[in-house]
Amino acid sequence: MVQNSLVKSDAVGSTRLQRTLLLVAPQGPRLARIPSMRSADVILLFAGAVLAVAALSLTAFGVRRQRYAGWAWWVAAMWLTLLGTLAGALLPRPVGAALAAALLLQWPLLTLIGLRRFHARQPWPGSTLADAAVLSVGSCVVALGALQPGGDAEWLINACGVAVHLYAAAVLFMGPGGREGTPSQGLGVAIALVAFAPALALPSSTSMVSLLLPLQARAVAAALGAIVLAFVAMTLVCERTERHLRESRRRLRTLANLDALTQVPNRRHFSDLAAQALRHDKPGSALLLLIDVDHFKLINDRLGHAAGDRALCLVSSSVQEHLRAHDVAGRHGGDEFVLLLRQASSANGMAVAARIVAAVQRRALESQLPPLTLSFGLVQVAASESLDAALRRADQALYEAKRQGRSRAVAAGGDEAQPVFGESRRLGLTQS
Repeated sequence: MVQNSLVKSDAVGSTRLQRTLLLVAPQGPRLARIPSMRSADVILLFAGAVLAVAALSLTAFGVRRQRYAGWAWWVAAMWLTLLGTLAGALLPRPVGAALAAALLLQWPLLTLIGLRRFHARQPWPGSTLADAAVLSVGSCVVALGALQPGGDAEWLINACGVAVHLYAAAVLFMGPGGREGTPSQGLGVAIALVAFAPALALPSSTSMVSLLLPLQARAVAAALGAIVLAFVAMTLVCERTERHLRESRRRLRTLANLDALTQVPNRRHFSDLAAQALRHDKPGSALLLLIDVDHFKLINDRLGHAAGDRALCLVSSSVQEHLRAHDVAGRHGGDEFVLLLRQASSANGMAVAARIVAAVQRRALESQLPPLTLSFGLVQVAASESLDAALRRADQALYEAKRQGRSRAVAAGGDEAQPVFGESRRLGLTQS
């Protein structure tokens, strides 16, 4: 009896020892095991949530701003990628896997098509038709591969995905360069990296098992790539919008500074340009000319305001044609123009006035207008004189030219209170 008790005691102890050894024995790397179907779906749903946030952000961004050509393709790429991720997580296999494989493949090519539309004036290799053909063939291949039982065609899906992504990346790299092409080329780098996402699902060298299933790897990579797409799309739109705003401001400044009819500086802008020139030039070296179209009201009354506008444009173009690059011209108001000749004398001003009048007379005949005559008032801007004071003296000289019979240039000296009218030259034009 004692011996039997000892044998039973040894057997029980041996059993307990074996159980203890089994509990403490290493069970192999647990983190490297293939995830269960439930955990795989969680990964897909997480990628779908990230894609949903990115797609909603991109869509809302476009709603609040001007949508340029290509924007709809980028938004479609985001939402289709989201649908592919949800199809892989929620639909039964193998239909869900096939639909997911096709939808996760489209975003690089839709992105490329959108960029072709956005940079329509830039040279791009290939064509939209070629992009659509690659997308159609690739989608069919991966969908048929996903329908194969047992995942035997997984290598075909991965190879097709790599080829499609690298095609899109290569076109982006060879597309427009410079500052405008930098975001597109950065997106090409992201697409090239996403092309090798299936490598995450390859067996490791130690455990021969994978941390992610191929579908989950493609979904995660597509989510990351779509985020880069959203960032690049917003960057492109913001840069173009900013560029358009700068151009609009420049045009508004031009419109604010130029006379709309004659396209010469208006009175305010002329005053700014002339004052700046007087500050930089030697005091007393500038000559100011005030020009008036004689009997301009008769042109409007007899031929209409359209003919009067043509006459003003003709005078303006003749004035600008005979000025040096650093001289300043402007419309003083109504039928009056003003010139600032830098580093010029009264004799220079008389010569310029004669050339302007000759050009006006010739162009008036060509434009079927009556002969036009011009009156000029010339003053040398004094060293301590303001531009407004010089303009008032020039107006006195112009009035004197009209008093003497018009169609002439009169130079004035002295001051505003006691003007001295010097040289007076008839310019040889008469009105019929």
